[in-house]
Amino acid sequence: MMRAQPITEACVRMRKRVRAGAWIGVAALLFCVATTLTIAICTSMSSKGGMPMPGGWTMSMAWARLCGQTWPGAAASFIAMWSAMMVAMMLPALSRYLAAASGQAQARAGWFVLQVALGYFAVWVALGVALYPVGACLAALALCVSAFSRAVPVMAGVIVLLAGAFQLSSVKARFLACCRAAAPQSFARYAPMGLALRHGARLGWHCVGCCAGLTAMVLVIGVMDLRAMAFAAAAISGERYARNGARVARVVGGCLLAAGGVLLAKAGGLA
Repeated sequence: MMRAQPITEACVRMRKRVRAGAWIGVAALLFCVATTLTIAICTSMSSKGGMPMPGGWTMSMAWARLCGQTWPGAAASFIAMWSAMMVAMMLPALSRYLAAASGQAQARAGWFVLQVALGYFAVWVALGVALYPVGACLAALALCVSAFSRAVPVMAGVIVLLAGAFQLSSVKARFLACCRAAAPQSFARYAPMGLALRHGARLGWHCVGCCAGLTAMVLVIGVMDLRAMAFAAAAISGERYARNGARVARVVGGCLLAAGGVLLAKAGGLA
């Protein structure tokens, strides 16, 4: 009887590791699918070319209707691309949380993990739904008003500079601390239906705030630019997993400040 307890504890630990490994495998598969879809959609959209605009920049077709496409269809295409992109970019930052949560001893932990993930990504999808009409209206304004179009490169440089400044701010530090401190402890308190969803939505809200600067950079550089997305995904994962995430955030902020300066210099040369 004295030997049974260590064996039982070892079995429990083994089951937790197996569950965590299974969730890591599922997350890896979902990441590969989302990344493949993102690359395929971006490549398909890029093959159609952008629209040269006054001011020396090219407007992404993500904000415009394609030939024969309705506005609801264009919005649906953008949301599909945005959702795949967000899963590919944000899943690595969430996967360790999900794997640790799935290793909890509580029964139905997997169901709670699914609710957390759904709540988390629902916030990001809602952000895409809100951003599309704004981007489409700004694109239409650039098409109709030449002066606004010529000012776009300068505005893009300013936005990237502000994104870099945000990375160095105390607001960013607070959001990042919340994201790094979020830990799946006992899922028993999330047993009532909907509480895990709200918990995931709260995590998503903190993540949206933490990634505001990088999101702005992706939108300005090009929502279909794979290089910008890869940089943002690497920065987000580094901020979450590095031993000193705050230092990573500051380094990323410095890179954004430099990029914003380059964009402004180019805009000045084109003026």
